[in-house]
Amino acid sequence: MNQERLMQVILAPVVSEKSTMVAEKSQQVVFRVVGDATKPEIKAAVELLFNVKVQGVSTLNVKGKTKRFGRSVGRRKDWKKAYVSLVPGQEIDLTAAAAE
Repeated sequence: MNQERLMQVILAPVVSEKSTMVAEKSQQVVFRVVGDATKPEIKAAVELLFNVKVQGVSTLNVKGKTKRFGRSVGRRKDWKKAYVSLVPGQEIDLTAAAAE
């Protein structure tokens, strides 16, 4: 896999109540990824960027919400979410990365 492509696969961590509970309970981290990213690409990208061992990757497509702007109706973009399971003992601290 191309290293430039791997650097562009992960867009951002998803920080929400659900993702925080998943991180504490089952050693998973949630990322927003590029729509055409595959599971092996996501695994390689996380291992490259964060220097951790990945046990598995689950992905899902999130449908964009329909929103109203006055009289007109708009729609948010669809996006892809990845749940990355880490090998026991591995950890990604997203708060420390943001502080640097």
